Amino acid sequence: MEAETLALAQEIDFSMWGLFGRATLTVKLVMLLLIAASVWAWAIFIDKMVAYRRAKREAARFDAAFWSGEPLDELFDKIGPDPDGRAARIFAAGMLEWQRSHREDGRLIPGAQPRIDRSMDVAIQKEAEGLQRNLTVLATIGSTAPFVGLFGTVWGIMHAFVEIAQQQNTSLVVVAPGIAEALLATGLGLLAAIPAVIFYNKLSADSDRIVGGYESFADEFATILSRQLDG
Repeated sequence: MEAETLALAQEIDFSMWGLFGRATLTVKLVMLLLIAASVWAWAIFIDKMVAYRRAKREAARFDAAFWSGEPLDELFDKIGPDPDGRAARIFAAGMLEWQRSHREDGRLIPGAQPRIDRSMDVAIQKEAEGLQRNLTVLATIGSTAPFVGLFGTVWGIMHAFVEIAQQQNTSLVVVAPGIAEALLATGLGLLAAIPAVIFYNKLSADSDRIVGGYESFADEFATILSRQLDG
């Protein structure tokens, strides 16, 4: 009897495709959802890594131009009011407010320094939002994917017990396939969640460093303008 049971068990397809094919519709939907979430997390990670590298290169190029000794007005005329680089847009926001704060006679309107600071703060906030966009998706996948997989596992085990009751047979041939299908959902949930958490932590740290660089530049630029205002 045991030999016959083992022979039947060996004929069962325990590959991922086989387990997916035998799963119930609910468990299949859970698995497809988790696979889609995993692909989405990887797509966001790759897209953000490319965007962050581009932002770092743009910031390095602009810093070199800013500290080259070229007059700020000439640098602003060269890059324009709406440049492509993120750091350059922060500089342009400050320069636009600086120019608007001058009267026709060349004198400054009172309160120019706070307005310039606020303009650059708003520009930094916009750039930070762009850098951090979709990071909440990674956090959501990382926190919910294990529970979605667990739901699929619970549903699959429940269906396996129903089959056991219907067939009135607790042999390995009846129990193993249902349990394996159910546990596959948990595995896919962890497969989606673990990289998503790692990606979120990595990208959040990179984003904070980039934004911190923008804030440092804005402080240095504000100090330069403050010296000109005092002069």
